[in-house]
Amino acid sequence: MSYLTDERIDPQALVRRVMRRSDGAYVLFEGVVRNHHEGHAVESIFYDAYRPMAEKEIGKIVADVEQQFSETAVAVVHRLGDLAVGDSSIAIVCASPHRGEAFAACRIVIDRIKETVPIWKKERGPGGEEWVGWQSKC
Repeated sequence: MSYLTDERIDPQALVRRVMRRSDGAYVLFEGVVRNHHEGHAVESIFYDAYRPMAEKEIGKIVADVEQQFSETAVAVVHRLGDLAVGDSSIAIVCASPHRGEAFAACRIVIDRIKETVPIWKKERGPGGEEWVGWQSKC
């Protein structure tokens, strides 16, 4: 299963991938490119990754969260390449018999992805372009 894509994200395809007849809830999180960051205008973002390591780390996160929340199924896809304001950069779906577990699982997945997955983000705006986030401090 691939967690990275160069194509537009189809969130409903993720929902279909994880929903089961026993599920009473799913939480869909979509990260969307916004037009500003820390007081600077943003026109677009370029995402890059060390794909083998990023795929492995996302897979580990999904497996860990599905083990922690044993009745929850998780699907993740992160887009790479050039994205415009309004484009989805990441989608996460957590499906579970109960909403509480789905919400909790989804929050853990996005937080861990932001903390540990080697995906780099370059923001472009009227003042130029800059690598941002924890990755730029390595």
